[in-house]
Amino acid sequence: MDKILEAVVMSSYPNNVKQGLVRRVIEAAKQPMDSEQCWSMLELSTKLYLTGDTKYKREIGKEVLEVYGHYHPEEFEEFFNVRFLLSLLQEGYGPLGKRSHYVLDYIQLGLQFILESPSANSIFSLLRIEVLRKVCERPSPKQCAKISKLLTQHPQCIPTGKHQVLFCQQLIRCIGQFQCISEGEEDIMEFLEQVNKVSGLLQRIWRTQTSAILPSLKELFTIISSTEEQEAPSNALASVVQFVPLELMDGVIRNLTNDDSITDVQMMMAIGRMIDWVSWPLGKNIDKWIIALLKGLAAVKKFSILIEVTLSKIEKVFSKLLYPIVREGALSVLQYMLLSFQHSHEAFHLLLPHIPRLVASLKKEDSNSATSSLEQLAELIHCMFFRFSGFPDLYEPVLEAVKALPIPNEDRIKHLLGQNAWTSQKNELACFYPRLASKSETGKIGLINLGNTCYMNSIIQSLFMASDFRHSVLNLTEGNSQPLMTKLQWLFAFLEHSQRPAISPESFLSASWPPWFTPGAQQDCSEYLKYLLDRLHEEEKTGKRIYQKLKESSLMSQAVEHHYLNKTLIEKMFGGKMMTKIRCLKCLNVSSREEAFTDLSLAFPPPDRHVRGSTSVLPVEEIGPQFIEPPENPSQLTGSPWVQRKAPMAGHAAAPPMLVETLGSQEPGEVANPLSGNAIGVDAAQDPLSAFGEQACAPKDSRSVPDLINYFLSPERLTAENKYHCEKCASLQDAEKVAELTEGPHYLILTLLRFSFDPRTMKRKKILDNVSIPVVLKLPVLVTPEETEEVCRREKDRAAPGSGFMSVVYDLCSVVVHSGISSESGHYYCYSRECTDAGPHGQPWDGVPKPASDKQVDFEIQWYLFNDTRVSFSSFESVSNVTSFFPKDTAYVLFYRQRPGRQSCPLHEALAEAGRLHGEPSLHKDLMEAISKDNILYLQEQEKEARNRAAYISALPKSPLWWRDFDRDKDDDNSSGGCSPAAGGGGSGSFHGLVF
Repeated sequence: MDKILEAVVMSSYPNNVKQGLVRRVIEAAKQPMDSEQCWSMLELSTKLYLTGDTKYKREIGKEVLEVYGHYHPEEFEEFFNVRFLLSLLQEGYGPLGKRSHYVLDYIQLGLQFILESPSANSIFSLLRIEVLRKVCERPSPKQCAKISKLLTQHPQCIPTGKHQVLFCQQLIRCIGQFQCISEGEEDIMEFLEQVNKVSGLLQRIWRTQTSAILPSLKELFTIISSTEEQEAPSNALASVVQFVPLELMDGVIRNLTNDDSITDVQMMMAIGRMIDWVSWPLGKNIDKWIIALLKGLAAVKKFSILIEVTLSKIEKVFSKLLYPIVREGALSVLQYMLLSFQHSHEAFHLLLPHIPRLVASLKKEDSNSATSSLEQLAELIHCMFFRFSGFPDLYEPVLEAVKALPIPNEDRIKHLLGQNAWTSQKNELACFYPRLASKSETGKIGLINLGNTCYMNSIIQSLFMASDFRHSVLNLTEGNSQPLMTKLQWLFAFLEHSQRPAISPESFLSASWPPWFTPGAQQDCSEYLKYLLDRLHEEEKTGKRIYQKLKESSLMSQAVEHHYLNKTLIEKMFGGKMMTKIRCLKCLNVSSREEAFTDLSLAFPPPDRHVRGSTSVLPVEEIGPQFIEPPENPSQLTGSPWVQRKAPMAGHAAAPPMLVETLGSQEPGEVANPLSGNAIGVDAAQDPLSAFGEQACAPKDSRSVPDLINYFLSPERLTAENKYHCEKCASLQDAEKVAELTEGPHYLILTLLRFSFDPRTMKRKKILDNVSIPVVLKLPVLVTPEETEEVCRREKDRAAPGSGFMSVVYDLCSVVVHSGISSESGHYYCYSRECTDAGPHGQPWDGVPKPASDKQVDFEIQWYLFNDTRVSFSSFESVSNVTSFFPKDTAYVLFYRQRPGRQSCPLHEALAEAGRLHGEPSLHKDLMEAISKDNILYLQEQEKEARNRAAYISALPKSPLWWRDFDRDKDDDNSSGGCSPAAGGGGSGSFHGLVF
C-alpha cells in the first residue's frame, strides 16, 4: 500500500485525480493490517511530511499520520519512540544540507497520539532537555515560535526546576536577537505573530511559576544594559515586559536603581533601549515601565543619566506620535520626559522645529486619537511655555500652530509641573544647568540661573549693556575699598572677557542679596535693582570713592570737577532730580522741595483717564485753582520716598504739564516758551522725525510709556483725608501737588508699576495691559532762567529767557520683561542693545540734529535677548510685539540713555567723550590673571567633558533616523502613511519604519 501511495503522490496526474486515489488509500488504512505494513506507511508519511517539496505532499503526509495514530496506536507508539525523536531533534531529517524545518511540527503532531502511552513520560523528559538545548542554539523567530506552540499545547514538555529558569532566560536571549529582515507588511505581521507566541509562552510559565519572573527580568536587563560592541537587542523584547505583573514594578525598579553593581553607563544603555520600545506596536504597559524606571532614577538622584537619555531620545519619542498604533504610550512617555525635565529648556527646545508639522499632521488625520493627542500636546506645550518663558523668537511658530487649541489654567499647569519634577530641591540640579558647547554666536555671555535668580540676571545684563556705566565700573582702580562694587567689576570683567558661554554670578548674588529675600524664591527685579543701586551708592558715599581717572581728567574744568566732586558713580549714571511743588488753593502759596531719584515708578492711569489729550504748556505757578477729587487707586511711591501720586477722578481735568513725547518737533535743547501757545505734538509734515517716533507707538486705545510719564507728572489734588498743612494758613487746606524733573539722569530707569494689591484676594495682582515702548523718548526737564538764557544765547534765540522746559532726548537701551501673572512667580528676561554716541560708522554725535535718514540708525543698532544662559540676536520688533504674542510677558523695567546734545550736562558729555577716547578699559593685573586662569580651566573642562560625553553617547543605543518619520509624512501627503486612523498606519514602509 505504501508503494501505491508513493506512486500516486509522485505521479503527474491532476490533483483532483490524485486526491481521489489518496482517499481510497487512507480509507483502506483504517482497516486492520500487519505491523510491517503500518511501519512502511508511517515511514512514507513521515518522509512526505518532513521532506515534501510541496504543501500538497506535506498535507497528505499529515493526513496519513493522523489516520495511523488514531487507528493503529500500538504501531504508532512503537514507531514514534524516544530514540527516533532524539535522532530527529539532534541530527535532523533528510539529506545533509537540506534538513527539514518541520521536525517540531512533526513532533507536535505525533505527541497527541502517545499521551496515554507508557512511553509518554520518557518522551516528555527527552523534550524538556531538547527544547532547552534548542533555545540555547538561538533558533530563528520561526523556530522559536514552533517551540512555543509545542510547549503551549503540551506544557508537560516545559523544562522544570532550575532548567525552567534557565529556559526562560535563554528564551529571552533568543527574543533579543529576533530581527525582521523583510519590509513586506505580510512578513512583518507574521514576525509579530511569532514574537507574540514566544512571549506568550513566557507569560504561561510565569503564571504557574512566579519564581521565574525575577531571574527572567534580570536576564532581560543584562541584555539591554550590555555595553559590548554588538548588534543592538531587538525591540521585540518589549513584548516580554508587557506580561510582567504590574504589582512587581515597584520592587523591581527599587532593586535596579539601588544596585551598586550596575554602572551609570549600563543604566543609561538600558533605559535608552527601553525608551526605543515605544515603537513596538503590540506592547502593553511598556510606557508604565519606562516612566517607572525614570522615576526610580530620579529618586536616587541619577540626574546625569536622566539628562543624557532625555536629550538623546526625546525627539524619537516625539516622532512616534505620528503613528496611531503607538501614540498613546509614546505620548505618556513624552509627557513625563518633558514635565520632569524642569531644570533646563534644552529638551523642550529640541522639539520646537517639529511641533508645527506634527500638529498639522494630527489635524489632517481628524480622528478621535489625533484630537485627544492634540489637546494633551497643547497642554504640555503651554506647561513648557510657562516653565521656560523668555524665548519669544523661538515660541512664535509653535504658538501659532496651537493657538486654536484649549489653554490650561495656571493651577493646572502648576499641578502638572509640581507632580512630575525630579526633585523639589532645586539646588540638587544646580550642576546640571544647560551645558552650552560654545559661546553664543552673538559673542555675549549668559548668566547661570542659581535657582529663581532670573530677576538678578536680567538686571545685571541690563547694567552691563549700559556701556558708560560698564566702562566706569571696569575702570575702577585696585584696592578701591568698595567690596560690592569690586565684585560687580569682576562680574562685568568676566562677562566681557570670559570664554565660557555662561558664568555663575554666585559670588555677586551672595554679596548683593537683600536680607529680606527668601532663598530660592522668585523676587521683584525692580526691588532688587533699587537695593543694589542704593548699596553701591552708600558704599561709595561713606568715603570709599571711585573713578579717580575721571576726577583727575583734564577733560573736565575745575568748576565742573568741583560741582560733581561729591557725586557717586550711581548718582552720575542713574541720578536725576525732581522738584515737588505744593500750592495751597486758599492762599496760593507754593512750597517746593527738590529730591534725587535713581528711577521713576510709573503707575497706570485709570482706564477712563486720557493723558494725551491736552497739549498746553503752563508753568505750575500759573495754574488756577481746580477741584480734583481724591483717587480710588492706592498711592504709588516714586523714586523719591515722600512723593505720592494719585489719580484725579474721571471728569475733572487737571492742568497738564509739558507732555512727554516719543519724538516731537522740538530739537534737543529747545526751550518750550510758555507764552507761545504752540502745541508740542505737531504734524509729521512739520517734522520728519515725528514719523520715526510713531513707529514705536501702539494703537490709540492702548497705553504707552509717554502716557505713564505724563500721568506721573500731572497735577494731583490733595483734599479730604489728604489735605495739606499750609504753613502760611497754619491749617489743613486743599492743595495741588505737581512733580517736575529738574535734572535728567544719564541713564533713565523707568519701572512700570504692574503689581498692585487686590484686597478681595489679599494677593498682589499683575496689570497685564500692553504698553507701547518708544525707542526714542523726549522728556521735559525744567530749566532755570540762567540755563534758559544760556541755551538762548547759544542758539541765538530771540525769545525772552525765563523758566521753562527743555526736551531731553533718550534712547531705549534695555527692557526687562516679566513673564507671569504674579510678582512671586514667573520669569524675567531682558532685551538690550548697546547705545553709544557713535553714528553708523563710528562717528561721534556732535549734538547737531540729524536728518530723518540718519535717525534710522536707532533701529539698526543690534538688539540682544538675554535669558539666563541663553543669549541670542533679537530686534526692536520683537521687543514691541512680545506682549501681543505672549500676553503674560510684559515690559517691567526700562533703561533709557540720554542722548548728548545742547541740553546735556557737562558730566554726561565728559563721560561720553572719555569713553570714546579710551575705548574698552584695561583691567588691573589680578583681574586679568583670574580671567586667563579661568579660561584655561574652561578649556580643560571642555576637553574632559568631551571625553566623558563621548563615552556616554557611545554607550547610548543607536536609534533609527527618527526624522524620517516627519520627512515621510511631509513628502507623501496623499498616502495614509503613519497618520491614518488605521492601526499600523498604511504602507509597509511606514510600518517597518515604526517598528524597526
